[in-house]
Order: sequence, then structure tokens, then C-alpha cells
Amino acid sequence: MLTSRQLAETREARVTSPFDEATVAEYRTAGWWGAETVADHVRRHAAERPADPAYVTPDGTLTWAEYEANSTALARHLAALGLASGDRIATQLPDGPAWHVAAVAAEKAGLVLVGVGARAGRRELRFLLDRTGSRALVTLAEHRGEPSSALVDELRADGVDLAHHVVVDRAGLPSDPRTADITGRALGPDDFSMLNSTSGTTGLPKCVSHTQNRWFYFHELARRAGALDSSDVFMGAVPSPFGFGLWTAHFSPAALGVPTVVMERFDAHTALDLIEEHRVTVLHCVSTQFIMLLNAQAERERDLSSLRCMFTGGEAVPYDRAARFEEATGAKVLQFYGSNETGALSYTSLDDSREHRLRTAGRIIPEMRVRLFDPSDGSDITGSGRPGQPGCRGPATCPGYYDDPEANGSLFTEDGWMLMADIVEIDDDGYLRVVGRLTDLIIRGGKNISAAAVEEEVGTHPSVALAAAVAMPDEVFGERVCVYAELRPGTKLTLEDLTAHLTERGVSREWHPEHLIVLDELPRSSGGKVAKGTLREDIRARR
Repeated sequence: MLTSRQLAETREARVTSPFDEATVAEYRTAGWWGAETVADHVRRHAAERPADPAYVTPDGTLTWAEYEANSTALARHLAALGLASGDRIATQLPDGPAWHVAAVAAEKAGLVLVGVGARAGRRELRFLLDRTGSRALVTLAEHRGEPSSALVDELRADGVDLAHHVVVDRAGLPSDPRTADITGRALGPDDFSMLNSTSGTTGLPKCVSHTQNRWFYFHELARRAGALDSSDVFMGAVPSPFGFGLWTAHFSPAALGVPTVVMERFDAHTALDLIEEHRVTVLHCVSTQFIMLLNAQAERERDLSSLRCMFTGGEAVPYDRAARFEEATGAKVLQFYGSNETGALSYTSLDDSREHRLRTAGRIIPEMRVRLFDPSDGSDITGSGRPGQPGCRGPATCPGYYDDPEANGSLFTEDGWMLMADIVEIDDDGYLRVVGRLTDLIIRGGKNISAAAVEEEVGTHPSVALAAAVAMPDEVFGERVCVYAELRPGTKLTLEDLTAHLTERGVSREWHPEHLIVLDELPRSSGGKVAKGTLREDIRARR
């Protein structure tokens, strides 16, 4: 793996060769990385089982043959637009077949896919298009009930250099198909192939670089953990542009050749109906979603006996709710500990006891070479018995942040170990437990939200003199965004006024406060900073 200094020095080289040759050779020799891509798997399934379903939605099915044909048609269309190998193309698509078709089309056309979340606001979208140098944006004809062409016109008027707007239908086919030769353009499994965004502790998202092989390795971990095979039926409830959604709905289904049930927008009752109808065996969702499923099942019972395991992650697993889910369905709850950047450091499996599955983040993965560091001085304290900040170096990690030496300097240690922003402890049996958090993040339904970024946006309202964002405990979402505010003299502010202001600014909906508390003066620490610990105690008492 490259060190933070080398990542900065070889920024341009990482566009086509994100890992050094020695690392690739080591991981391939060990059998952790292979030679096939998603397109290779799709092509094989299309030849062997053309009429079998690849993706199932409430409105229809995309077969493996259609997946192969549609992705080829879109790849040829993209090439015909004059997009060159290595160009970036962004997608802002709901979670459905079109996203997966677009991802494989980009691979076939030799393009780097930039996955933008469907809920990203205009400001975040503009930032990601500029940051990645995307030359094209792929959308449906409508975005949030409005013509997507109007959004593109607005972006261009705002200075975004966007050469092409590609409109596709829900099966991923372009609205005005063109064709060009794509022979020899396809990306390989070790090539820089995808960018997605991740929430940081400050400001707008960082862009994470991906190769396919890191996710196929992650798939192999999941296969072992859940005894996955070609007889399974998946449901992926996490959007595919993000890490958890990538392996659950894009890489693992392709590797196994299994059907995957997806929804454009998660709805607990619809999800339960689909699980019952399609006899889903493996569910993938964040804790918030399975809690919503439990509540909906209590309202109207379905036959969920087909479920045998459920993968969750992105936040702490609530023991009581997870145990209830196991008892209600007979499925075992499994999880990975990691991030979009690191992949996985530990995981639980079907062989683990309930106590280990639900009260720990599972056993350390040997080939991820997990170390613990003292967060105060960065010294290696692995094996000391003390809690520390985890770092890893192995086949699941990403190459680093795209074109961002400063962020890579914080992500990596000087000798190339990738860090998590938590404090963990590891017991004598190798089980990892998260015991603290280093960064000021609010984790709402598995989504990391920067408190500092929320505060900056709230502070742009003319009535706000000072703002502090904290996590408000919530039974369903784990945490919600709560803002404490000091107002300017003679002004007033309601939550409705604030959210309208943020909407007008194009702020992503995940950043919108869900609770507003106005104080005459925010509490201060001895150093003059806002005493967030006092505010966290206050919001817990109010709940």
C-alpha cells in the first residue's frame, strides 16, 4: 500500500494504477484478489441463465440477458459521445436496475463512475461534479418530481463544466441511443474504476477511490460469514453508491449470480411484502431499517421464514432490537466493522454466539493486519491491552481519497496504515468492540453527518449568531440531528424557517436539523468553546 506521502506524489498515476505492483502481486498470490470483473460475471450469467432475474423491483424484473444487453448499449452510447477512457461520469440515480446497468456500462467503456447519492442536494452534486472533473451526468428524465434537464441547466448556469447529460430509463437504456466501438476499452479488476463520497468531520464530502478487487475480496468475507451461495435471494436496502450498498447489491449478486430485490426508496411495509413474495433469504440493511421492519411486522404480520441471515452495519447494533429480529424471523444478525475507506477490519459469522454477534463487532480479520494506535501520540499500542484507534492495511482497503493529499495525510499513518475514527478494544479471543468515537459525527440511520458542516450551514441563516449540532438519541434512527442556537438580538427562528433556508441553499437533506433548541446563550467551556458535552447531556435529559 502507498504511504500518504507517496499518494500525494503519485496523484496522477493513481488514475490508472492506484496500487503499487508489489501490493497487487501479493494479494493475487494470496488468492485475495482475482482476475474477473462485474461485467465478466454478468456476461457469464447472461449466457448460462439469460431469463433468470438479476434485479427485482416492485414494478418489474431485469434479467441477466437484459443486464448484459442494456449495459453494452449504454457503454456504446457513452463512447459515441466522445468520452475518452479514464474520463469521469457521474450518476445520480435512485436505487434500482439503472444504477447497476450504468456502473457496468462505465466499466465496459473504460470510464470512472462517480456515484452520487440520490438524496444529495444541488450544492453537494455541484461540488462532486467539479471535484471529480465529471464530463457527463447520468439521470432519469425526472429528479425529485422535476425534469432533470432543468437541474442540469441550473448546474451549467452555475459554472459547472458538464459536457453531456445522459438520460436513461429505469432499465438503464439511453433515451437517444448512439453507438460506437468499445473494443479494448474495458477496465480491469485492479484499475481505478469508481469514486463515491463519504462524510467527513468538516465541510463537503471527500471522494473515495475504488477498484473492483477490493469489493470482490469483501464479497468473499461475506460469503464465508453468511455461507452465501447461488441458491440465495438477496434484498439490498442500502443505496448502491455507498460502501455497504456496493457489495450487497452490486458485487456479491454478480459473483454469485443471485437475484437481488431493490427499491428506489425504502419503505418497511413494501420491503416486508417483497421478502414474503420473493422468498428473500439474505437481507442487507442498516439498523434503522431493520427496526422499521420490526415495527411494520408488528402492525401486519408476513411470512418471513425464508430469511436465514441479515447483514447490518454503519452504526452500533442495538442488542434488544436485533435479538427481537432474530426471534421474529429465525435469521441471524451479522455485521462488519469498517468504513467506505477501510472495507472491513472485523466481522461476525453464523458460527458466532448471539452474544458475540450482537455485543461485539466480531473477530479481527487476519489479512487486514489490524493495529491499535494511541490517539494522543500515534504510537503503536497493539497487544498492550489498552483501547486505541484502529488502523489496518490489507486487501479490503481503498487506494485513498481522490486528488486530496491533505485528507490522505489524515487517513493514513506515515507508514501507510489506514485509520478509523473510533476507539476500540480487542479481547484475548480477537473480538473487537467499539468503545468511543474520535470525531464529531452524528450517525443517523447509518449515515455519517458532520456536526461541523451542519453548524456552518445553520450559521448562514441571518438570525443565527452561533450554532452547535449534537446527536439526539432516537430509538429508530439511533441518532438524529439536533441544533442548539443563539440568535441575533431582536430575531426569531423556527425549525420550519431553518429547513426552508437550507433547502434554498441546496443543502443535502441528511444535514437538515430535525430538532431546534434556541437558548439565550450556548454554554461555554473554560477555553471559551461551546461545551458540547453539556448540550449532549441536556438533549439526553430532554428525551
